[in-house]
This record gives sequence, structure tokens and C-alpha cells, in this order.
Amino acid sequence: METETRRGPGRPPMNRPDTREESPRLAMDGRDAAARAAAIREHLGGDLDEGPDKFWIDPDDIPPGWSYEWKRRETLGKQDPAYQVALARKGWEPVPAQRHPSYMPEGDQHRIIEREGMVLMERPAEITAEVQALERRKANDQVGIKERQLGLTPEGQLPRDADPRTRPRVNKSWGPVEIPKE
Repeated sequence: METETRRGPGRPPMNRPDTREESPRLAMDGRDAAARAAAIREHLGGDLDEGPDKFWIDPDDIPPGWSYEWKRRETLGKQDPAYQVALARKGWEPVPAQRHPSYMPEGDQHRIIEREGMVLMERPAEITAEVQALERRKANDQVGIKERQLGLTPEGQLPRDADPRTRPRVNKSWGPVEIPKE
């Protein structure tokens, strides 16, 4: 089938063959869009909304006894070997991509799971729990030190706990921090 097209104002019509496929649902490589859409829906289990967290890992995908965390691999395209050595020293190892093939593009040949400069890493959950307990203890110690410092007074002054009105009061709460509007 021949079609007439104009290339611009004042140009004569050109006779060209119509190269479009008979079915507009076929891609250049002959794949059917409806079949591909069905495959995508099946792969996602009907959940097309991946949500706002591109780093979310389904807890059911984490093997028992292990903890997963995303760790920095590069910043602005530049790797930090010293940081990678520190992670390895603390027991972190990259999660092999073959364990979770759905986390990487199909046919991808990467050995590890990466997203936007971050790499998914694992270590035994008991080590992670010990480190978290140590960090919690350090944080509580720092708060305790500051609380004790509030009660101290310079030499020659009355102690702050002598009168209930001058005794330091510390309120503790946890919640979101309000971000000031500039």
C-alpha cells in the first residue's frame, strides 16, 4: 500500500511504502503488548504500585538468622574503598544477586544487588543485635552523662538539688522532629 506524504510547504508529494505493522499492538521485535502486560502483572502479583520505598526488602526474603541492610557503595559515582573495608571488618557482605533474581533486571549479569549507589548487604542477625545493643548502651550513657552534668554546679555555688524549684527537670520523649520552614 502506497501513501502520499508531504515533507514541508511547497514540496511535492512523495510516494512511500507503508511500513507499519498490521497490528499496532506488536512491537518492532514482534512482541505483543497485551501478552507482555499480562506477564508483568503476573510477575508483580497484580501489585503495580511498587510504593515510595525503592529500597524496601520483603522480610520474608531474608533468610532466617541473617539481617539485611543497604550500605553505601558509591557517592556521586565515586567508590570509597576504606568504607567498604570497614563494612567487611564489621561482618557485612554483599547479598548474591542469584539468591534474589527478582531484585535485579531480568538477564542481568551482576553478582550483587545494587540500587542507586547502594548495595544490599548481609551479616548474621546475632551480630547485628549485639551492635545495636552496644549503640543503644552508648546513647543511653551519653544521655546519662548530660543529665548528671545538669545537676552539677561550679564551686562556690549552692547545689541545684537543694531546692525543688532549682532542681533540673529532664523530660524524655520520642517522636518526629519538626523541620523548620525557611
